[in-house]
Amino acid sequence: MKRKTLLHPLDLLEIKQRLSHLTECSEKKWGKMKPSQMLRHCDRIIQISTGKIILPKINLLFRAVGIITKKEMRLLNNGIPHNMPTFKCVVITENCNFEKAREELLATLEDFLQKAAENNLLSQHALFGTMNVKDWGFMHYKHLNHHLKQFGL
Repeated sequence: MKRKTLLHPLDLLEIKQRLSHLTECSEKKWGKMKPSQMLRHCDRIIQISTGKIILPKINLLFRAVGIITKKEMRLLNNGIPHNMPTFKCVVITENCNFEKAREELLATLEDFLQKAAENNLLSQHALFGTMNVKDWGFMHYKHLNHHLKQFGL
C-alpha cells in the first residue's frame, strides 16, 4: 500500500488540484469549520514543521498516545478520525478571507517544501515526538487529505 506524502510530486499535485476545487461554498460533511477556516487551520499546522508556530508542551500521557498514533498511522496507513481535538493555537474560529487563506496555504506549502529540501524542519513535535522530513511529508499529506475529504474532495 502506497503511503502518500507531500514530498512526492504527484501526491503534492493531487493535493493542490483538490485545493483548487474547494470553494467558499463547499459543504462540510462533518465538523464546525468553514472552508476558509479549514485552509487557515491547515496553513498553521504546516507552519509547526517550519518552526513558525510553536506548540505548547503537553503531559507525558498525551505525548505517549501521540507517538503511538504516529506509529500506527505509518504502519497501517490510517487516516485521521473525524472531530479530533487539537492544539488551541491552530483552532480557527474567526472568519477568514477564502482566497487569501488559500494563497497563504499554498505559500506555506512552498516554504515547507523548500525547508524539507534543505532538511531544515523541526525534529520534534509536541504530540508526535521525534519527526524527520519523511514523517512531516507523510503527516501533512494525511492532515490535508483528511480536511479535503471533510469538504467532499
